[in-house]
Amino acid sequence: MGMKFSHEMKPLLADDFCFYRGTSFFYASNHVIIKYSLCNELKGAYERKRKRRFFMIQSLAFILLLGLIMAEISKRLKLPRIVGMLFTGIVLGPFVLNLLDPKILSISAELRQIALLIILIKAGLSLDLKDLKKASRPALLLSFLPASFEILGYALLAPILLKISTIDALLMGAVLSAVSPAVVVPRMSMLMDEGYGTDKAIPQMIMAGASMDDIFVIVLFTSFLGMAMGQGVDLSQFANIPISIVLGIAIGAVFGLVASFVFEKSFSKKHLIRNSMKVIIIMALSFLLVAIEGLLKEKLAISSLIAVVTMAMTIRIKSVESVSARLSAKFAKLWIAAEVMLFVLVGAEVDIRYTLDAGLMAIVMIFLALAFRTVGVLIALAGTGLNKKEKLFTVFSYLPKATVQAAIGSVPLAMGLESGKIILSVAALAILITAPLGATMMDLTYKKFLNK
Repeated sequence: MGMKFSHEMKPLLADDFCFYRGTSFFYASNHVIIKYSLCNELKGAYERKRKRRFFMIQSLAFILLLGLIMAEISKRLKLPRIVGMLFTGIVLGPFVLNLLDPKILSISAELRQIALLIILIKAGLSLDLKDLKKASRPALLLSFLPASFEILGYALLAPILLKISTIDALLMGAVLSAVSPAVVVPRMSMLMDEGYGTDKAIPQMIMAGASMDDIFVIVLFTSFLGMAMGQGVDLSQFANIPISIVLGIAIGAVFGLVASFVFEKSFSKKHLIRNSMKVIIIMALSFLLVAIEGLLKEKLAISSLIAVVTMAMTIRIKSVESVSARLSAKFAKLWIAAEVMLFVLVGAEVDIRYTLDAGLMAIVMIFLALAFRTVGVLIALAGTGLNKKEKLFTVFSYLPKATVQAAIGSVPLAMGLESGKIILSVAALAILITAPLGATMMDLTYKKFLNK
């Protein structure tokens, strides 16, 4: 007696894995197997997603807890806190223990930028426009002369010491010549708060120069990278340097005026905006400024970092002093966590394998290039009225390298350049040497070299 095939969907069992009445044994068996396999696959996918989610949370916990612990250990050893944070990032990163979620590393650049925005806003809220005007000429010179001299040092010496071409040496110099705002700006902000060097606007001068330095270096890097890849140089990019600075100041001022107007209007209408809410609004506006720079990158050059500082300065000018002081204090508290995130993630970008391959000549090259850089700093400071100690402190302030090198150090290697490996090696080594060195020298000398 043959079995009739029926399409009736009448389950014999209460669960999903059931036979259907009137269905052939072969069909029913395959149906169960397929459903069972699909269910297992879905369960496995869900489990993997759940584990990845917890892995990301675990990574954030490692970054913050271990970063703070190592920073405190470094402080007790009379070393800058960033030494411990960089070390934490190197150990946790993908090139040593690999304990950080790849998703965290994939947004590392964005997280580092957010941290940098926090300290730039904090600094802008502390800047006095009158003091900045006093330091305008040397700040402008500091934005390009030290980097230019350091690049010259690499162009002259790297072909001899590291056996690379002149074009590759120029590219290496562009990667290595940017000062790190993430190391410099927090210390200058602290000096302004404590009153060291403010009689001659030294912290304001250094901070302004360091903020503009990166613009100049990135343009040179793009030009030299094009030359190394045989694409030639676009001279119009150099015109973008002053344009990006001017537009950054203008747009930042507009954003600052709008924010100040909203705050004042709300106050006059007795709709008080709490300082915590103002912090959120200012952060959101700074994100918008960064987004504007990215959206208009191909059409118009705008420096979002300068725009953010200008916005914060404008808010300070238009606000009551006590209000701007409270806002500055709130951003200082945010910086505690942001600093850990920033430098641990910078450390995670350092490929220790390439650092070990760099060799003694790379170390020699870094210090010789810093000597060239020192000459550029001293020329920029000529005629400023600063004494020898104050000039030496400025030299120390222009030593640290970290954020820019972590961001662009691997680009030549990723573009397939033969010199990419040695450039990345020297960049990683420069971070490990100059960031702690510059931070240590600033921390040890500011009370002795600057007036209060």
